[in-house]
Amino acid sequence: MLDPRDADALPGDLDPALRGEVAHATARALVDRARSSEDPEVVERLVRLVETEGLDTVAALWADAAPATLPGALWRLYVLREWVRRDAQTVMLRYRLGVDAAPVQEAVAGVPNPPEPGDLRALADVVLSGVFTGDLAVALERAGAFCRILSTGAAFDADAREPADPTAATRLTRGASSLLRTGEELEQAAALWRQGQLE
Repeated sequence: MLDPRDADALPGDLDPALRGEVAHATARALVDRARSSEDPEVVERLVRLVETEGLDTVAALWADAAPATLPGALWRLYVLREWVRRDAQTVMLRYRLGVDAAPVQEAVAGVPNPPEPGDLRALADVVLSGVFTGDLAVALERAGAFCRILSTGAAFDADAREPADPTAATRLTRGASSLLRTGEELEQAAALWRQGQLE
């Protein structure tokens, strides 16, 4: 990876093409290194990458990557894991609101019902470690299904809040739309991985 101090020493912003090359190279190196290693500590360090390196560092590498790319998919997984880690209570409530309306997604996501915050944190870690040790497409599909359930829950929450707080309801509706889009993007990335086209 490009060391953050080295990146800061570069004059001006990175050229967008170079930024894209760095994003793809680092994502591929990360996944390849983990898949070729038999050391569980390597996978554990990669799952906890945001905790050790910071979300800003990971964002600098991958946040601008297109969704249907390996760095774009990794970015979405790390952001999802970080949200679950930081606000498991809200995520749990949204999951509980949405799960009954999305039984197929519940089966794919693989979360116990009813979930507890610890269950959701464990799922986020399992999905992310699955990127490095298991079938990447399955990990992406599980994350996509999880996002769809959260999207449904956020939409139900928005409907319930509309009479008392229309501003919050609008914000939740936008969040639900964003979660649905993220779920679709992760599912598209899974399909591309299966076709050998996720770059």
